[in-house]
Amino acid sequence: MTVGIERTLLRALLIAAGTTPDREVCGLLFGCSSRILRAEPTANVAARPQDTFEIDPRALFAALRAERAGGDRLIGHYHSHPNGSAEPSPRDLAAAEPGKYWLIIGGEVARLWVMGNGRFRELQLVVVD
Repeated sequence: MTVGIERTLLRALLIAAGTTPDREVCGLLFGCSSRILRAEPTANVAARPQDTFEIDPRALFAALRAERAGGDRLIGHYHSHPNGSAEPSPRDLAAAEPGKYWLIIGGEVARLWVMGNGRFRELQLVVVD
């Protein structure tokens, strides 16, 4: 399965991750099953943000309320691995919600994953102009 993302949006996410190399950045993804249309940065409220992330619950609940009221569809989230690869970690596996997208940034690489049947499956991320 392929999922599109605009070049400018992907570049903004890569820059955000690169400007905070000592902690994981994170945020919410909005769109549809075939396209990431928007990303909203959130605070990382994890106790150890240098090697884990936790999306600010207030931002998550606000996005869910907005979606129920007819707003953009929440399709997943993104986060960075400052000292690692763009592959899911054991922590990611433990926290994953089935069916939601996980865009993971490691260095200058972003890869898209989805959880299903207890494991991650990589989706093809296609950059569009």
